[in-house]
Amino acid sequence: MLLRDILSHAVKLYPDKPALADGDGTFTYRQADERVRRLAAGLLSLGLKPGDHIAILANNSHRYWETYFVADIAGMPLAPLNTRLTAHELEFILNDGEIKALLLGMEFLELYEQLREKTPGIEHVVLLSGETQDGFVDYERLIEANEPLQGTVREWSEDDLLNLCYTGGTTGLPKGVMLSQRNVVSNAIHAVVTFGFSDRDTWLHVAPMFHLADAWACYALTMVGGTHAFVPAFTPQGTLEAIERHRVTKTILVPTMINFMVNFPGTAKYNTTSLDLILFGASPLSSDRLLAAVRVFGPKFCQAYGMTETSPLLTGMKLDWMCYDGNESDMRRLSSCGRQVAGVDVRVVNESGADVKPGEVGEIIARGPNVMKGYWKRPEETAEALRGGYMHTGDMATIDEENFVYIVDRAKDMIISGGENVYSVEVENALYEHPAVLEAAVIGIPDANWGEAVLAVVVAKEGSSVTEHELIEHCHGLIAGYKCPKKVMLQQTPLPKSGPGKILKSEMRKPYWEGRERKVN
Repeated sequence: MLLRDILSHAVKLYPDKPALADGDGTFTYRQADERVRRLAAGLLSLGLKPGDHIAILANNSHRYWETYFVADIAGMPLAPLNTRLTAHELEFILNDGEIKALLLGMEFLELYEQLREKTPGIEHVVLLSGETQDGFVDYERLIEANEPLQGTVREWSEDDLLNLCYTGGTTGLPKGVMLSQRNVVSNAIHAVVTFGFSDRDTWLHVAPMFHLADAWACYALTMVGGTHAFVPAFTPQGTLEAIERHRVTKTILVPTMINFMVNFPGTAKYNTTSLDLILFGASPLSSDRLLAAVRVFGPKFCQAYGMTETSPLLTGMKLDWMCYDGNESDMRRLSSCGRQVAGVDVRVVNESGADVKPGEVGEIIARGPNVMKGYWKRPEETAEALRGGYMHTGDMATIDEENFVYIVDRAKDMIISGGENVYSVEVENALYEHPAVLEAAVIGIPDANWGEAVLAVVVAKEGSSVTEHELIEHCHGLIAGYKCPKKVMLQQTPLPKSGPGKILKSEMRKPYWEGRERKVN
């Protein structure tokens, strides 16, 4: 099965059912399919060819959904770009990913102007909205000017590259995760089976659509003829208004969003009773905060776990597995990210590769049709991640007798702050570019609002003078704001090291995480 088969199935069974709803109006599945096919014809009319790579840098909208599907119809693999990255980071991705056309939200036009001269491979920039600009292609005019593309322009195989999703890298450079047709379609099937989606559902795209944490729902909800509603960017009020207006039944939020909505003064005045499932992921939600959210929205919360490399779902909870009032053993399940989703084999193993016993900590590994093809132009890192037929996640967990998984730590040197992955080495590399920095180590510490906050510990060169504010501002010029340290601790003593000289981050984390069951928040 290919992505186009998901869309054609929805058009055949639900042609006049609302498919897409946002500030620009509502489109039925028949209309949405026509728009996608007109857009595909329009991209080809620009001189782009099947196999060329395209990218999108934009906030959530129905046009983002259309772009995900046009990748298949036009035969052009798509790279969804993180809108919070700096021009420097986007420059690397656009060049590394060999992007020929960029679909651009008007709100990022100024950012693109910083990239224009440094990304010579981009032949066309399509503006998704706003007034037409000289040198740019207008998205809506492109659709209006072309007849719907009939048939196919590329004979796909299920193993062909469909999405190129960039994540942070342990080397300090973003790496492109190659997802095939098989990967994303399999994940959609797994999600439908696990979470019970149907044509009666309306999904709210409020988490960023460049993240697979939300993007997978473009495919899964379409597969069953559900309706997609969109919020351009998260705010508590905007999200609550959309839930009420569109009678949203399901969505996914990161814990930071849930915390903001629970504490938003006007939450009670909105009707959110249509909601029957709120998935959360990217980082855990503490039991006390989960119970606070249940008091506001009802017992509708389930944690899911996955990663870009697995399209993304690996495990998920179901509502009837949750227990909010019971013995200590039952209540502990509130902190579980669930069991393996249908179609995926998830194991927790020790260093020898053997399954751990219940309660023992090991690494999560997984295999299934949703596991990536590999990393773009990174054969060594691909071989390291895909060993013995399994994806090695780098996440540490326990698993109980009933196969519920509990995340406890990360083997990878990564922080999750506000639902975004921050690789410590990226922040450390930025800090080392400051002339006053002798040593730097970055760790994640517990934070009530963000889950984890980025803390940098810095030793300055002898005779140098630098302040916390200067170092934070220095980082803002090099990396995305969410990656920058929330706090910098300056010290004169060297950072703790092992015999071979490796910085002992476990010792640095210990004072902040002592007394906590999980070493992630």
